[in-house]
This record gives sequence, C-alpha cells and structure tokens, in this order.
Amino acid sequence: MQTQKQVVDALLDPEAYPENPGEKIGLIQTHISFVFITKNFVYKVKKAVNFGFLDFSTLEKRRFFCEKELELNRRLCPDVYLEVVPINKSNIIKINGSGETVEYALKMKRLPQERIMTQLLKEKKVDEKIINKLAKTIVRFHSKAQTNSEINKYGSIRIVKTNWAENFDQTLKYINHTISQSEFQVIQTMINCFLKNNELLFESRIKNGKIRDCHGDMHSGNIFITDPICIFDTIEFNDRFRYSDVASDVAFLAMDLEFQKRHDLSAFFIDRYITYSKDLELVKVLAFYKCYRAYVRGKVISFKLDDPNVTPEEKKAAAKDAQTYFKLADAYAKKL
Repeated sequence: MQTQKQVVDALLDPEAYPENPGEKIGLIQTHISFVFITKNFVYKVKKAVNFGFLDFSTLEKRRFFCEKELELNRRLCPDVYLEVVPINKSNIIKINGSGETVEYALKMKRLPQERIMTQLLKEKKVDEKIINKLAKTIVRFHSKAQTNSEINKYGSIRIVKTNWAENFDQTLKYINHTISQSEFQVIQTMINCFLKNNELLFESRIKNGKIRDCHGDMHSGNIFITDPICIFDTIEFNDRFRYSDVASDVAFLAMDLEFQKRHDLSAFFIDRYITYSKDLELVKVLAFYKCYRAYVRGKVISFKLDDPNVTPEEKKAAAKDAQTYFKLADAYAKKL
C-alpha cells in the first residue's frame, strides 16, 4: 500500500504522463480503484486489496485483471478501452517510463463527463427516447453474450444461494451501522423463502438460455449517453458476479433508476426490454434480482467505511447512501 500511495501521489503530477495531461488531473476513488482523469484519457489503477471475492493483492494479479477488464469492456465500448500500460519507477514514477514496473493502469479514452447517465438524470435530461435506445443496446448485448454449460451453473439455485450467503456474511459487521437488524432479518428470511419455493423457476431460466456472460455492474454511473451508447466498467474480477441471469443486469439498472426516484423510467425500461427480448418470464425474478442488486450496492458502499484512503466526509456520505440501498432492498424483499 505504501508503494501504491507513492504511485497515486506521482500520478497527480503532470510529469508522470507520456502525453500532456492538461493543467489539472482529477482523481476519483472507488473501493477497488484509483481513477485518474486527464485532458484526453482516463487511467485506472486497481487498489492492492483482497476482499475474498476480489483479489488484487499482488502486482501480477492487478496486471492480469487489467488485461481482462480491457478485453471484456471492448464488447460494449470497443473504441473507449485502449490498452494496459506499465507504471515504472526510476528517479521518478512515470507511465511507460524507465526502470522497475511498480504498477499497471488501464488506459481509456476520456468521454465527456457531463454525458454520464447519472448526471443527466439529475438534470432531468433522460427521456423515454434515450431509455428505448438503451434497452435495445442491452437486449442486443445479451443476445450475443456467451452462454454454455459452465456459465449455466451460475444461474443454479446452489450458486445463487452462495452469492446471498456471502452477502449476508459480509454485512454482519454493518448491522446497526448501515443496515438495521430488522432489515437484515427480513431480507434474509424472504430471500431464503423465495429460493426454497422457486427452484423450478431458476431451472427454467437456465433451460431457456437466460444465463449469460453479462455486464455485472449495469447502473447509470457506468453508462455514457453518447452515440453510440457506452456501457463501461464490466466486472472482470470475479466470473461469478458476471455470469448471471440477464434479469440481474436488467434489475440493476431498474433498481438504480428507482433509487434516483425515477420509477417511471424504470417501468418503461423494463417494458421495452421485455418487448424487444420477448423474455416474458423475466418479471417473475425481477423483484428478487432488484433486491440482490440493492443489497450488493449497500454492501459495497459500506466497504468504504473501512477504507483508509476515504476521507471522513466521504465515509459519512457513503454511510447515508448504503442505508438508502438497504432500505430499498428491504422494500423489494417484502414484495417477494
């Protein structure tokens, strides 16, 4: 982590870049990445963390997952994801520099930040025309996404139960911090009941080819409303989170729209997706996967509370967001 701090500090200096990065370099942090925004490009460095379900603890692992992220994201954003670059250290730390390779970064073309869907939603600039185009894009992506006997296993009751068991285990420490005891118990009870009573439904989803190599993180913060639409930041670090029912991708975006109080756009998106995909059965698992996606968001944002790189102000905001997501998950669970 000490070496990573040196890298982060260095990448805030224009001298660290092989091209002119502009006067100001922006830095955005997630729980797993440092994202440096320059004039024309974005450089993403993976944090040296190990959460069990994700392991970026060694330099070799971070290089491997940078390359995997490049490959997977070219499915939906072929012109944006450019290359994996080394970060070298000699007398200075520099991208594509000389000396020892101390880190790797994924280099991407910078898209206009004002076109991120989350921002456009705040400005009330997302209408049904955009949602319709987005639904067509996602249906087309899902129809072409890989599926096979190995991927199908991830739609099974066994794997879905494993995902939920992990969620519950990893949020125990946040009970009475970002999730209440009653919310935790209600969600756990309702989810286990749904899984117990709907084994044939999950088998039907597998039989009908609905388990695919999906996106895995399909929310408005990962969508540029450009021409063409770019849905970026596919999950690369764990196949189990990407191999899933297409309904899980759909539910993520629908849940995200509802989180932002746009129930109208969520309903329209679901309607358009079902119309174009002809996946009428999707509605039977939609509330289940909305609950899953809201719960995962609450969990992941809660992780920021333990991140030494996150400021106290950011932790306070993260706790508030996590609480909102868990309340949303509780509401979905009660509909099962």
